[in-house]
Amino acid sequence: MKKLFLIAIAIMCTTPFYAQKTKKEKKKSSKVEIVSPKTANETISYALGANIADGLKQNSEQQGIIIDWDWLIKGLQETAKGANQFDEGKMKEAFEKLDSVLRENQKLKAQNQKDFLENNKKKDGIVTTPSGLQYEVITMGNGLKPTAEDSVKVQYEGTTIDGKVFDSSYKRSEPVTFLLKDVIRGWTEGLQLMPVGSKFKFYIPSELAYGEGGAGNMIEPFATLIFVVELLEVIPQKSNAAYDAVDIKP
Repeated sequence: MKKLFLIAIAIMCTTPFYAQKTKKEKKKSSKVEIVSPKTANETISYALGANIADGLKQNSEQQGIIIDWDWLIKGLQETAKGANQFDEGKMKEAFEKLDSVLRENQKLKAQNQKDFLENNKKKDGIVTTPSGLQYEVITMGNGLKPTAEDSVKVQYEGTTIDGKVFDSSYKRSEPVTFLLKDVIRGWTEGLQLMPVGSKFKFYIPSELAYGEGGAGNMIEPFATLIFVVELLEVIPQKSNAAYDAVDIKP
């Protein structure tokens, strides 16, 4: 993670700086000249800068890092001209500070996730299994329960503890079929508790989900995940060959 973060900084362009400057100029004049790239090289350079800036912005926000864009651009421009103000020792010191901030932020986030689960398990209707998985029954069906070797057809929505939806079959208006043993441990365990026709809400600790690695931009390291799941059908093991693998978040 550190390596990717530093690579992103190293190849950042000046687009965000210009955008900030434009906002300040708007206060002085309602007419702002927008300069667009014309040549192929300018177009490629702009697109590269915009793409990297967007990724760096998302990563820094996710990691709790506040970037001073003016100084970031200054460091980029001066270094490109061979005029870096920092020697190797000062660069090392700066990145050690960055590492320290990242580690502290990760500790705080991990503790927040644990606190959430600790408080959640005290609520009425919440069941906690020995593994730490928490769930509540919204609707209890009376059909077949799956095993880990079976495939299942489900509708589901996944959110983080702050309510952000990161995946939803409901939004796609299409149920998903997958082999139960091929998904995160929280799903493999949880869905085996559900008879067909059931609708459960699962609270999955990070160690039963994506752990310290997270997944993509939406699921942070050590994230507790919340899933509402409807079990529509169980496809027994012998029938699994008829179903192709499906790529879903769990």
